[in-house]
Amino acid sequence: MTTPANGSAAFQARSLYRSLLRTANQFAAYNFREYARRRARDAFREHAAETDARAVQELVQKGLKELQVMKRQTVISQFYQLDRLVVEGGKTGKETGNASEIVRQKDTGWD
Repeated sequence: MTTPANGSAAFQARSLYRSLLRTANQFAAYNFREYARRRARDAFREHAAETDARAVQELVQKGLKELQVMKRQTVISQFYQLDRLVVEGGKTGKETGNASEIVRQKDTGWD
């Protein structure tokens, strides 16, 4: 049976989990996005069976600190955007042509 305090902790943990995943999606680089998602999922799965209220609260506080760090890092990552990777899907390149089609052009070397 859950008490109101346990329900509040569960709501807080779910809210933190969703915030971590949402913030992870804001990373510009694919590898950082996937790492942040995986790290959040693994941490929550590892502590899913935790029942001690004090330990749960400490984990939530640690998660909130991690969320603040992640938010700061996503802002920084926006300054260093690179071309999308093949695994990300979508077309990349420069817009050229009459229909504003995206055409891949070499940025390096002699043409």
